[in-house]
Amino acid sequence: MAKDKKMVKAITSRDVDFAQWYTDVVREAKLCDYSSVKGCLNYLPNGYAIWEMIQADLDRRFKETGVENVYLPTLIPESLLQKEADHIDGFAPEVAWVTHGGMERLQERLCIRPTSETLFCDLWARTVQSYRDLPKVWNQWNSVLRWEKTTRPFLRSREFLWQEGHTIHATYEEAEERTLQMLKVYQDCYRETMAIPFVSGRKAEHEKFAGAQDTYTIEALMYDGKALQSATSHFFGSGFPDAFGIKYVDKNNELQSVYETSWGWSTRSIGGLIMVHSDDDGLVLPPRVAPTEVMIIPIAQHKEGVLDRAYDLMAELKKAGYRVKIDASEKSPGWKFSEQEILGIPTRIEIGPKDIENNQVVVVRRDNREKIVVSLDEIATKLRDILETMQQDMYNKAKDFLESHIYEARTLDEMVEKFKTDRGLIKACWCGDEECEGEVKYNTGGAATRCLIEDEEMISDKCIYCGKPAKHMAYWGKAY
Repeated sequence: MAKDKKMVKAITSRDVDFAQWYTDVVREAKLCDYSSVKGCLNYLPNGYAIWEMIQADLDRRFKETGVENVYLPTLIPESLLQKEADHIDGFAPEVAWVTHGGMERLQERLCIRPTSETLFCDLWARTVQSYRDLPKVWNQWNSVLRWEKTTRPFLRSREFLWQEGHTIHATYEEAEERTLQMLKVYQDCYRETMAIPFVSGRKAEHEKFAGAQDTYTIEALMYDGKALQSATSHFFGSGFPDAFGIKYVDKNNELQSVYETSWGWSTRSIGGLIMVHSDDDGLVLPPRVAPTEVMIIPIAQHKEGVLDRAYDLMAELKKAGYRVKIDASEKSPGWKFSEQEILGIPTRIEIGPKDIENNQVVVVRRDNREKIVVSLDEIATKLRDILETMQQDMYNKAKDFLESHIYEARTLDEMVEKFKTDRGLIKACWCGDEECEGEVKYNTGGAATRCLIEDEEMISDKCIYCGKPAKHMAYWGKAY
């Protein structure tokens, strides 16, 4: 097998050059490729299939909470975008504009949507009249365009895929409850499906989404010690709706404001999957998000009966509900093993003449290379146990990594030293002043608040930088 592996293009060790390792995994697993439009990606079948798995899981979770899917236009008139001042100020540097239709110059510029709050508010301003029209709990699966200066596959591209949920409610409390409910949906999906642990909380005031009253975030820790903002849920209050004149008549025939939320999860999550779980041999996918759960690899397939039995096994596993493929190509077994590992397929089943004679197969886990001999009579049930164990083991491994890379600091010198010697997140207290955070970021080479910690006792009563009374304790870290 060592000889076969030389035929597969090498992947840089993640401990040698993490950025190159990431690029190598994306390339070798054939997840995406650059397009002719700078900063935009071609999502290849392997990468898009992962997005489809995430999409299906999230969509099911959304609908269980009463969410309905819709689709709104790609283009936003400039006059609409300008109705909410904070929003337009926040997105102005990233907006791409359409100025011509065919050969004619447009009377009003059209923005290619960076997000869709204004479109939803415009629609609701014309259609919501009574308390009977509320709530509106809508979501759309779409792409958005943000003119990023620096791009990287999945993590940051100019056009990317996501879902954006938008809701309006009759009361402040109901909207706030929905904001936190959708945050929990994201948390459950990351924990249960993606096998990714995280820290989560409210963003600092200056880190909020443009126009939001509160922004809640999920921050996952990558292997290189940087944080990845992985999903966000925003509470807007009545600022957006009032700017668009959205009012409703309540049961007492009085005119009232509505309260809005929005929440989003993007293809950036695929980058998170890669950087949390994968290794120097390629992609490693948790079973619940893997488009293919098992690859059957016939051994000595030229011998009589081997391929027939392998195809029979595939049919049996498909009938049992597994996502399964077979590699019946003429490549050597070692080459097939390497390809299965690069693609991140959670398990492979090796079946050859001796296995058939002994009425067994060998199941190999991708994450730890464990080989498990299973009777052919039991494979349809035992394989599910193996996959579920692997799913939990991957989460536990990632959770241990996260917990072992969270530190504490009470002084700036202590924080600077920890960021020099350790990778990860640091708990430290802060006065809430943006200038203090800027100084910390300068002194640590890029560490900033990732989210506020509101459910723990503060480790200090002084700000990590200025020494004034602390208002918050936060997770600090360098980030993508």
